[in-house]
Amino acid sequence: MTEHHGHHEHRIPEGEEPRWPDKPENVKKIIWFVVAICTASVVADLFYDKHGHYDFEHMIGFHAVYGFVSFVALVLVATQMRKLVMRDEDYYGD
Repeated sequence: MTEHHGHHEHRIPEGEEPRWPDKPENVKKIIWFVVAICTASVVADLFYDKHGHYDFEHMIGFHAVYGFVSFVALVLVATQMRKLVMRDEDYYGD
């Protein structure tokens, strides 16, 4: 099995046209859109009354930070779990 390190290159199958997410300028648009949505959710946090069980839940942006940290932790744990559950390419035969 081949190990890939560093930048993952996305290859479009021969004879197939690139779709809109495959173009670098559109990837930047998607990233900025996600940043705008995240920013809007934190700003929206200023305009409603929270009913949390604990005091730290009332902090501005707490749920956004909690979600981001949880996501990063999940990715890091999954990366390490991959080493435990990964099988050879030909594990199921030819």
